[in-house]
Amino acid sequence: MRVGAVGIPSTLDPTVALDGGSALIARQVFDTLVAWKEGTTDIEPALATRWTVSRDGLTWSFTLRDNVRFHDGTALNAAEVAASFDRQLKDSQRVPVVWTALLRGAPGVVKEVRAADARTVQFVLLQPYAPLLTVLAHPGFGIARQVSAADGTVRFIGSGPYRLTDASGGRMTLDAVAGHWAGAPRAERLIFLEVANDDHAEAEFDARALDLWFPPGAPRRNEGALSVPGIQVGYLAFQTEKEPFSRKKIRQAVAAAIDPAAVGSALGRTAVPLQSFLPAGTWARREGSPILGGTRRAVTGLLAEGGWPKGYSPTLLAPSELPGFDVSALADALKTSLQAADIPVRVRLEPDAALRTARGSGEHDIALAEATIAGGDPHLFLYPLSTSEGASRGPQTLNFSFYRNPRLDDMLIRASQIAFRPERARLYQRAQAVLSEELPWIPLYVRLVWAVARPEVRGLRLHPTGLPRLTAVSLEP
Repeated sequence: MRVGAVGIPSTLDPTVALDGGSALIARQVFDTLVAWKEGTTDIEPALATRWTVSRDGLTWSFTLRDNVRFHDGTALNAAEVAASFDRQLKDSQRVPVVWTALLRGAPGVVKEVRAADARTVQFVLLQPYAPLLTVLAHPGFGIARQVSAADGTVRFIGSGPYRLTDASGGRMTLDAVAGHWAGAPRAERLIFLEVANDDHAEAEFDARALDLWFPPGAPRRNEGALSVPGIQVGYLAFQTEKEPFSRKKIRQAVAAAIDPAAVGSALGRTAVPLQSFLPAGTWARREGSPILGGTRRAVTGLLAEGGWPKGYSPTLLAPSELPGFDVSALADALKTSLQAADIPVRVRLEPDAALRTARGSGEHDIALAEATIAGGDPHLFLYPLSTSEGASRGPQTLNFSFYRNPRLDDMLIRASQIAFRPERARLYQRAQAVLSEELPWIPLYVRLVWAVARPEVRGLRLHPTGLPRLTAVSLEP
Protein backbone atom coordinates (compact mmCIF):
# COMPACT_ATOMS: atom_id res chain seq x y z
CA MET A 1 0.00 0.00 0.00
CA ARG A 2 1.36 3.39 -1.03
CA VAL A 3 0.63 6.09 1.56
CA GLY A 4 1.14 9.81 0.97
CA ALA A 5 1.86 12.24 3.80
CA VAL A 6 3.64 15.52 4.51
CA GLY A 7 7.00 15.49 6.24
CA ILE A 8 8.50 12.10 5.41
CA PRO A 9 11.81 12.11 7.33
CA SER A 10 15.17 10.91 6.03
CA THR A 11 15.74 9.03 9.29
CA LEU A 12 13.15 7.86 11.79
CA ASP A 13 13.59 9.17 15.34
CA PRO A 14 10.42 9.02 17.46
CA THR A 15 11.66 11.60 19.97
CA VAL A 16 11.22 14.45 17.48
CA ALA A 17 8.02 13.11 15.86
CA LEU A 18 5.35 15.41 17.30
CA ASP A 19 3.05 15.43 14.26
CA GLY A 20 2.94 15.00 10.48
CA GLY A 21 4.38 12.17 8.44
CA SER A 22 7.18 11.47 10.88
CA ALA A 23 4.80 10.80 13.79
CA LEU A 24 2.43 8.79 11.56
CA ILE A 25 5.26 6.47 10.50
CA ALA A 26 6.58 6.25 14.07
CA ARG A 27 3.22 4.94 15.24
CA GLN A 28 3.55 1.99 12.89
CA VAL A 29 7.17 1.16 13.79
CA PHE A 30 7.47 1.81 17.53
CA ASP A 31 5.24 0.34 20.23
CA THR A 32 4.30 2.54 23.19
CA LEU A 33 3.67 1.52 26.79
CA VAL A 34 -0.02 2.36 26.40
CA ALA A 35 -2.03 3.10 23.24
CA TRP A 36 -4.92 5.35 22.29
CA LYS A 37 -8.14 3.45 21.73
CA GLU A 38 -9.74 3.49 18.30
CA GLY A 39 -11.51 6.79 17.71
CA THR A 40 -10.61 8.38 21.05
CA THR A 41 -7.70 9.61 23.14
CA ASP A 42 -8.61 7.30 26.01
CA ILE A 43 -5.98 4.61 26.56
CA GLU A 44 -5.61 0.84 26.58
CA PRO A 45 -2.72 -1.54 27.31
CA ALA A 46 0.08 -1.93 24.76
CA LEU A 47 3.63 -2.90 25.78
CA ALA A 48 2.47 -2.43 29.36
CA THR A 49 -0.33 -4.79 30.34
CA ARG A 50 -1.06 -3.03 33.63
CA TRP A 51 0.12 -0.08 35.71
CA THR A 52 -0.12 1.27 39.24
CA VAL A 53 0.71 4.58 40.89
CA SER A 54 1.97 5.24 44.40
CA ARG A 55 -0.26 6.95 46.96
CA ASP A 56 1.67 10.22 46.63
CA GLY A 57 1.29 10.14 42.83
CA LEU A 58 5.03 10.35 42.28
CA THR A 59 5.88 6.82 41.11
CA TRP A 60 4.16 5.11 38.18
CA SER A 61 4.98 1.42 37.70
CA PHE A 62 4.32 -0.30 34.36
CA THR A 63 4.38 -4.09 34.01
CA LEU A 64 5.67 -5.13 30.59
CA ARG A 65 4.20 -7.70 28.25
CA ASP A 66 6.08 -11.02 28.04
CA ASN A 67 8.04 -12.23 25.02
CA VAL A 68 8.25 -8.97 23.05
CA ARG A 69 11.28 -8.45 20.83
CA PHE A 70 12.71 -5.57 18.89
CA HIS A 71 12.93 -5.96 15.15
CA ASP A 72 16.58 -7.04 15.42
CA GLY A 73 15.61 -9.92 17.73
CA THR A 74 16.74 -8.28 20.99
CA ALA A 75 14.40 -8.98 23.91
CA LEU A 76 12.44 -5.98 25.11
CA ASN A 77 12.82 -5.64 28.87
CA ALA A 78 12.53 -2.90 31.49
CA ALA A 79 16.19 -1.90 31.12
CA GLU A 80 15.71 -1.30 27.38
CA VAL A 81 12.51 0.67 27.99
CA ALA A 82 14.16 2.83 30.66
CA ALA A 83 17.14 3.45 28.37
CA SER A 84 14.80 4.53 25.57
CA PHE A 85 13.29 7.25 27.77
CA ASP A 86 16.55 8.13 29.49
CA ARG A 87 18.16 8.84 26.12
CA GLN A 88 15.60 11.57 25.41
CA LEU A 89 16.92 13.57 28.33
CA LYS A 90 20.63 12.84 28.04
CA ASP A 91 21.26 12.92 24.29
CA SER A 92 22.62 16.43 23.74
CA GLN A 93 22.53 15.92 19.95
CA ARG A 94 18.74 15.71 19.82
CA VAL A 95 16.16 18.09 21.24
CA PRO A 96 13.43 15.98 22.93
CA VAL A 97 10.63 17.75 21.06
CA VAL A 98 7.79 15.47 22.16
CA TRP A 99 9.01 15.19 25.75
CA THR A 100 9.28 18.99 26.05
CA ALA A 101 5.81 19.57 24.60
CA LEU A 102 3.96 16.95 26.64
CA LEU A 103 5.85 16.67 29.95
CA ARG A 104 6.18 20.38 30.81
CA GLY A 105 9.69 20.85 29.46
CA ALA A 106 12.88 18.82 29.80
CA PRO A 107 13.24 17.20 32.26
CA GLY A 108 9.89 18.71 33.13
CA VAL A 109 7.89 16.70 35.64
CA VAL A 110 10.04 13.54 35.35
CA LYS A 111 12.88 12.93 37.80
CA GLU A 112 13.97 9.59 36.36
CA VAL A 113 12.84 6.51 34.47
CA ARG A 114 14.24 3.29 35.88
CA ALA A 115 13.97 -0.49 35.66
CA ALA A 116 12.67 -1.81 38.99
CA ASP A 117 13.10 -5.40 37.73
CA ALA A 118 13.20 -7.19 34.39
CA ARG A 119 9.51 -6.58 33.67
CA THR A 120 8.75 -3.37 35.60
CA VAL A 121 9.65 0.12 34.49
CA GLN A 122 9.02 3.06 36.77
CA PHE A 123 8.56 6.78 36.16
CA VAL A 124 9.58 8.82 39.20
CA LEU A 125 8.06 12.28 39.06
CA LEU A 126 8.95 15.57 40.70
CA GLN A 127 5.26 16.33 41.17
CA PRO A 128 2.04 14.39 40.59
CA TYR A 129 1.17 14.51 36.88
CA ALA A 130 -1.80 12.37 35.88
CA PRO A 131 -1.67 13.34 32.14
CA LEU A 132 1.44 11.13 31.95
CA LEU A 133 -0.76 8.12 31.22
CA THR A 134 -2.49 9.73 28.22
CA VAL A 135 0.58 11.29 26.66
CA LEU A 136 2.63 8.08 26.87
CA ALA A 137 0.43 6.81 24.02
CA HIS A 138 1.95 9.44 21.70
CA PRO A 139 4.25 7.81 19.10
CA GLY A 140 6.98 10.24 20.13
CA PHE A 141 7.27 8.10 23.26
CA GLY A 142 7.64 4.92 21.22
CA ILE A 143 10.16 2.51 22.69
CA ALA A 144 13.29 2.55 20.55
CA ARG A 145 16.58 0.69 20.74
CA GLN A 146 19.50 2.80 19.51
CA VAL A 147 22.21 1.10 17.46
CA SER A 148 25.29 2.57 15.81
CA ALA A 149 26.58 1.46 12.42
CA ALA A 150 30.26 1.08 11.52
CA ASP A 151 30.19 4.47 9.78
CA GLY A 152 29.00 6.16 12.97
CA THR A 153 25.39 6.69 11.88
CA VAL A 154 22.68 6.03 14.43
CA ARG A 155 19.39 4.31 13.80
CA PHE A 156 16.46 3.44 16.01
CA ILE A 157 14.84 0.01 16.10
CA GLY A 158 11.27 -0.52 17.27
CA SER A 159 9.07 -3.44 18.25
CA GLY A 160 5.93 -2.34 16.40
CA PRO A 161 3.80 -4.13 13.81
CA TYR A 162 5.97 -2.77 10.97
CA ARG A 163 9.75 -2.55 10.60
CA LEU A 164 11.61 0.07 8.61
CA THR A 165 13.40 -1.62 5.69
CA ASP A 166 14.34 1.28 3.43
CA ALA A 167 14.58 5.07 3.56
CA SER A 168 15.57 7.44 0.80
CA GLY A 169 14.64 11.01 -0.14
CA GLY A 170 10.95 11.43 0.61
CA ARG A 171 10.23 7.71 0.78
CA MET A 172 10.11 5.10 3.56
CA THR A 173 9.29 1.41 3.20
CA LEU A 174 7.85 -0.58 6.11
CA ASP A 175 7.40 -4.37 6.08
CA ALA A 176 4.96 -6.25 8.30
CA VAL A 177 6.40 -8.05 11.32
CA ALA A 178 5.42 -11.68 11.65
CA GLY A 179 4.38 -12.69 15.14
CA HIS A 180 3.74 -9.22 16.52
CA TRP A 181 1.99 -9.46 19.90
CA ALA A 182 -1.10 -7.59 18.62
CA GLY A 183 -1.44 -9.82 15.55
CA ALA A 184 -0.20 -9.61 12.00
CA PRO A 185 -0.94 -6.40 10.03
CA ARG A 186 -3.28 -6.80 7.06
CA ALA A 187 -0.95 -5.11 4.54
CA GLU A 188 2.40 -6.81 3.98
CA ARG A 189 4.14 -3.56 3.04
CA LEU A 190 3.54 0.16 3.49
CA ILE A 191 5.42 2.61 1.30
CA PHE A 192 5.23 6.17 2.63
CA LEU A 193 5.74 8.90 0.04
CA GLU A 194 6.14 12.67 0.38
CA VAL A 195 2.93 14.16 -1.04
CA ALA A 196 2.70 17.78 -0.01
CA ASN A 197 -0.30 19.27 -1.79
CA ASP A 198 -3.45 18.68 -3.82
CA ASP A 199 -1.81 18.99 -7.23
CA HIS A 200 0.81 16.38 -6.32
CA ALA A 201 -1.83 14.08 -4.85
CA GLU A 202 -4.09 14.35 -7.92
CA ALA A 203 -1.22 13.45 -10.22
CA GLU A 204 -0.26 10.45 -8.07
CA PHE A 205 -3.85 9.17 -7.81
CA ASP A 206 -4.38 9.61 -11.54
CA ALA A 207 -1.18 7.66 -12.25
CA ARG A 208 -2.33 4.96 -9.77
CA ALA A 209 0.88 5.56 -7.83
CA LEU A 210 -0.95 6.36 -4.58
CA ASP A 211 -3.54 4.40 -2.59
CA LEU A 212 -4.01 6.51 0.53
CA TRP A 213 -3.20 10.13 1.34
CA PHE A 214 -3.20 12.04 4.62
CA PRO A 215 -3.41 15.70 3.56
CA PRO A 216 -2.40 18.51 5.95
CA GLY A 217 -5.85 20.08 5.55
CA ALA A 218 -9.11 19.69 3.66
CA PRO A 219 -8.33 18.09 0.28
CA ARG A 220 -9.64 19.38 -3.02
CA ARG A 221 -10.49 15.83 -4.06
CA ASN A 222 -13.95 14.64 -2.99
CA GLU A 223 -13.81 11.06 -4.21
CA GLY A 224 -12.70 8.78 -1.40
CA ALA A 225 -12.34 11.64 1.11
CA LEU A 226 -12.95 10.87 4.80
CA SER A 227 -12.79 13.09 7.88
CA VAL A 228 -13.26 13.12 11.65
CA PRO A 229 -13.07 15.96 14.19
CA GLY A 230 -9.48 16.42 15.34
CA ILE A 231 -7.88 18.01 18.40
CA GLN A 232 -7.16 21.54 17.11
CA VAL A 233 -9.78 23.96 18.40
CA GLY A 234 -10.62 27.54 17.46
CA TYR A 235 -12.18 29.71 20.15
CA LEU A 236 -13.11 33.27 21.13
CA ALA A 237 -11.56 34.63 24.32
CA PHE A 238 -13.24 37.54 26.12
CA GLN A 239 -11.00 40.00 27.96
CA THR A 240 -12.79 39.45 31.26
CA GLU A 241 -10.81 42.16 33.04
CA LYS A 242 -12.55 44.76 30.86
CA GLU A 243 -16.10 46.02 30.98
CA PRO A 244 -18.56 44.84 29.81
CA PHE A 245 -17.00 41.39 29.30
CA SER A 246 -16.32 41.05 32.99
CA ARG A 247 -20.07 40.38 33.22
CA LYS A 248 -21.20 36.80 32.69
CA LYS A 249 -24.54 37.76 31.11
CA ILE A 250 -22.79 39.75 28.40
CA ARG A 251 -20.53 36.80 27.54
CA GLN A 252 -23.56 34.53 27.43
CA ALA A 253 -25.33 36.98 25.13
CA VAL A 254 -22.45 36.95 22.65
CA ALA A 255 -22.41 33.13 22.59
CA ALA A 256 -26.18 33.04 22.05
CA ALA A 257 -25.91 35.60 19.23
CA ILE A 258 -23.39 33.57 17.18
CA ASP A 259 -25.02 31.52 14.44
CA PRO A 260 -23.21 28.15 14.22
CA ALA A 261 -24.52 27.60 10.68
CA ALA A 262 -22.90 30.85 9.53
CA VAL A 263 -19.66 29.82 11.24
CA GLY A 264 -19.76 26.43 9.53
CA SER A 265 -20.34 28.02 6.14
CA ALA A 266 -17.33 30.31 6.57
CA LEU A 267 -15.11 27.38 7.61
CA GLY A 268 -15.88 25.31 4.52
CA ARG A 269 -14.45 21.80 4.75
CA THR A 270 -11.57 22.78 7.02
CA ALA A 271 -13.46 22.63 10.32
CA VAL A 272 -16.90 22.26 11.88
CA PRO A 273 -18.64 24.30 14.60
CA LEU A 274 -17.95 23.04 18.12
CA GLN A 275 -20.72 23.06 20.70
CA SER A 276 -18.72 21.78 23.68
CA PHE A 277 -15.44 22.57 25.40
CA LEU A 278 -13.82 19.34 24.22
CA PRO A 279 -14.38 17.83 20.76
CA ALA A 280 -15.68 14.35 20.11
CA GLY A 281 -12.85 11.85 20.41
CA THR A 282 -11.22 13.55 23.39
CA TRP A 283 -11.74 11.59 26.59
CA ALA A 284 -13.73 13.24 29.43
CA ARG A 285 -15.80 15.33 27.01
CA ARG A 286 -19.01 16.61 28.58
CA GLU A 287 -22.23 16.37 26.61
CA GLY A 288 -24.53 19.27 27.33
CA SER A 289 -26.61 22.05 25.88
CA PRO A 290 -25.20 23.71 22.75
CA ILE A 291 -22.99 26.69 23.57
CA LEU A 292 -23.48 28.68 20.36
CA GLY A 293 -26.79 30.01 19.10
CA GLY A 294 -30.00 31.19 20.73
CA THR A 295 -33.15 33.12 20.07
CA ARG A 296 -33.16 36.85 19.45
CA ARG A 297 -35.34 37.20 22.54
CA ALA A 298 -32.80 35.35 24.69
CA VAL A 299 -29.95 37.53 23.45
CA THR A 300 -31.92 40.72 24.07
CA GLY A 301 -32.75 39.60 27.60
CA LEU A 302 -29.14 38.72 28.43
CA LEU A 303 -27.87 42.06 27.09
CA ALA A 304 -30.41 43.90 29.22
CA GLU A 305 -29.54 41.90 32.35
CA GLY A 306 -25.82 42.40 31.76
CA GLY A 307 -26.17 46.10 31.06
CA TRP A 308 -24.75 46.39 27.52
CA PRO A 309 -23.35 49.94 27.17
CA LYS A 310 -25.33 51.98 24.67
CA GLY A 311 -23.24 52.78 21.59
CA TYR A 312 -20.41 50.43 22.60
CA SER A 313 -18.58 48.65 19.74
CA PRO A 314 -15.96 46.11 20.87
CA THR A 315 -13.02 45.00 18.73
CA LEU A 316 -12.64 41.43 17.54
CA LEU A 317 -8.91 40.72 17.24
CA ALA A 318 -8.07 37.89 14.84
CA PRO A 319 -5.08 36.51 12.91
CA SER A 320 -4.67 37.87 9.40
CA GLU A 321 -3.98 34.29 8.26
CA LEU A 322 -4.85 30.78 9.40
CA PRO A 323 -4.10 27.67 7.34
CA GLY A 324 -7.00 26.18 5.44
CA PHE A 325 -9.65 28.88 5.38
CA ASP A 326 -10.30 32.58 4.87
CA VAL A 327 -10.09 34.26 8.28
CA SER A 328 -11.77 37.40 6.98
CA ALA A 329 -14.80 35.31 5.91
CA LEU A 330 -15.04 33.80 9.39
CA ALA A 331 -14.63 37.21 11.01
CA ASP A 332 -17.33 38.63 8.74
CA ALA A 333 -19.69 35.77 9.64
CA LEU A 334 -19.16 36.48 13.33
CA LYS A 335 -19.61 40.21 12.79
CA THR A 336 -22.84 39.68 10.86
CA SER A 337 -24.27 37.32 13.51
CA LEU A 338 -23.46 39.74 16.31
CA GLN A 339 -24.70 42.84 14.51
CA ALA A 340 -28.00 41.10 13.82
CA ALA A 341 -28.36 40.81 17.60
CA ASP A 342 -27.49 44.49 18.20
CA ILE A 343 -23.89 43.71 19.20
CA PRO A 344 -21.82 45.83 16.80
CA VAL A 345 -18.19 44.73 16.52
CA ARG A 346 -15.16 46.01 14.66
CA VAL A 347 -12.82 43.40 13.17
CA ARG A 348 -9.06 43.89 13.46
CA LEU A 349 -6.82 41.42 11.63
CA GLU A 350 -3.17 41.30 12.68
CA PRO A 351 -0.11 39.28 11.54
CA ASP A 352 1.26 36.71 13.96
CA ALA A 353 3.87 38.81 15.80
CA ALA A 354 1.56 41.78 16.39
CA LEU A 355 -1.26 39.41 17.33
CA ARG A 356 0.82 37.70 20.03
CA THR A 357 1.81 41.05 21.50
CA ALA A 358 -1.76 42.37 21.52
CA ARG A 359 -3.25 39.25 23.08
CA GLY A 360 -0.47 38.87 25.61
CA SER A 361 -0.87 42.46 26.78
CA GLY A 362 -4.65 42.08 27.08
CA GLU A 363 -5.45 45.02 24.84
CA HIS A 364 -8.19 43.12 22.98
CA ASP A 365 -11.90 42.97 23.75
CA ILE A 366 -12.53 39.62 22.05
CA ALA A 367 -9.76 37.52 20.48
CA LEU A 368 -9.91 34.65 18.01
CA ALA A 369 -7.29 31.99 18.74
CA GLU A 370 -6.52 28.32 18.18
CA ALA A 371 -5.15 25.70 20.58
CA THR A 372 -4.36 22.00 20.30
CA ILE A 373 -5.27 19.30 22.82
CA ALA A 374 -1.66 18.18 22.92
CA GLY A 375 -1.18 14.47 23.47
CA GLY A 376 -4.96 14.05 23.67
CA ASP A 377 -5.25 14.89 27.38
CA PRO A 378 -7.82 17.49 28.55
CA HIS A 379 -5.30 18.95 31.00
CA LEU A 380 -3.07 20.20 28.21
CA PHE A 381 -5.97 22.22 26.80
CA LEU A 382 -8.37 23.24 29.58
CA TYR A 383 -5.68 24.10 32.11
CA PRO A 384 -3.65 26.68 30.13
CA LEU A 385 -6.74 28.34 28.64
CA SER A 386 -8.77 28.59 31.84
CA THR A 387 -6.63 28.92 34.97
CA SER A 388 -4.93 31.78 36.76
CA GLU A 389 -1.48 30.39 36.02
CA GLY A 390 -1.81 31.19 32.32
CA ALA A 391 -3.30 34.66 32.88
CA SER A 392 -0.11 36.65 33.50
CA ARG A 393 0.57 39.28 30.87
CA GLY A 394 3.46 38.81 28.49
CA PRO A 395 4.68 36.68 25.59
CA GLN A 396 4.00 33.45 27.51
CA THR A 397 0.31 34.22 28.10
CA LEU A 398 -2.00 31.31 27.27
CA ASN A 399 -5.15 32.41 29.08
CA PHE A 400 -6.20 35.23 26.74
CA SER A 401 -9.43 35.76 28.67
CA PHE A 402 -7.41 36.64 31.82
CA TYR A 403 -10.11 34.79 33.70
CA ARG A 404 -9.39 33.84 37.29
CA ASN A 405 -11.63 31.54 39.28
CA PRO A 406 -10.11 29.82 42.36
CA ARG A 407 -12.80 27.13 42.32
CA LEU A 408 -12.05 26.24 38.69
CA ASP A 409 -8.31 26.41 39.36
CA ASP A 410 -8.75 23.89 42.16
CA MET A 411 -10.73 21.48 39.97
CA LEU A 412 -8.22 21.55 37.13
CA ILE A 413 -5.19 21.28 39.41
CA ARG A 414 -6.71 18.30 41.22
CA ALA A 415 -7.62 16.67 37.90
CA SER A 416 -3.97 16.92 36.85
CA GLN A 417 -2.78 15.22 40.03
CA ILE A 418 -5.31 12.44 40.72
CA ALA A 419 -4.31 9.24 38.94
CA PHE A 420 -7.71 7.53 39.29
CA ARG A 421 -9.15 7.91 35.81
CA PRO A 422 -12.89 8.00 36.69
CA GLU A 423 -12.26 10.74 39.25
CA ARG A 424 -10.24 12.74 36.73
CA ALA A 425 -13.10 12.44 34.26
CA ARG A 426 -15.60 13.58 36.90
CA LEU A 427 -13.51 16.67 37.68
CA TYR A 428 -13.21 17.56 34.00
CA GLN A 429 -16.97 17.16 33.61
CA ARG A 430 -17.49 19.58 36.50
CA ALA A 431 -14.92 22.01 35.09
CA GLN A 432 -16.68 22.02 31.71
CA ALA A 433 -19.98 22.70 33.46
CA VAL A 434 -18.42 25.75 35.14
CA LEU A 435 -16.99 26.93 31.83
CA SER A 436 -20.37 26.48 30.14
CA GLU A 437 -21.92 28.75 32.75
CA GLU A 438 -19.14 31.32 33.01
CA LEU A 439 -18.01 31.37 29.34
CA PRO A 440 -14.66 33.15 29.74
CA TRP A 441 -13.96 31.76 26.28
CA ILE A 442 -16.23 30.21 23.68
CA PRO A 443 -15.31 27.09 21.69
CA LEU A 444 -16.02 28.00 18.09
CA TYR A 445 -14.82 25.18 15.83
CA VAL A 446 -12.69 22.07 15.63
CA ARG A 447 -10.50 21.35 12.64
CA LEU A 448 -11.14 18.13 10.75
CA VAL A 449 -8.57 15.39 10.19
CA TRP A 450 -8.69 14.11 6.61
CA ALA A 451 -7.68 11.16 4.46
CA VAL A 452 -8.28 10.31 0.82
CA ALA A 453 -8.41 6.63 -0.14
CA ARG A 454 -8.90 4.60 -3.29
CA PRO A 455 -12.06 2.40 -3.36
CA GLU A 456 -9.84 -0.67 -2.94
CA VAL A 457 -8.64 0.49 0.49
CA ARG A 458 -10.37 -1.36 3.31
CA GLY A 459 -10.27 -1.12 7.09
CA LEU A 460 -9.21 2.52 7.41
CA ARG A 461 -10.36 4.24 10.57
CA LEU A 462 -9.16 7.77 11.23
CA HIS A 463 -8.05 8.94 14.66
CA PRO A 464 -8.68 12.42 16.13
CA THR A 465 -4.93 12.91 16.62
CA GLY A 466 -4.37 12.40 12.89
CA LEU A 467 -2.11 9.45 13.76
CA PRO A 468 -4.06 6.23 13.06
CA ARG A 469 -2.66 2.75 13.41
CA LEU A 470 -2.68 1.19 9.95
CA THR A 471 -2.54 -2.49 10.95
CA ALA A 472 -6.15 -3.14 9.88
CA VAL A 473 -5.84 -1.39 6.52
CA SER A 474 -5.58 -3.46 3.36
CA LEU A 475 -5.96 -3.31 -0.41
CA GLU A 476 -8.72 -5.48 -1.83
CA PRO A 477 -8.95 -6.51 -5.50
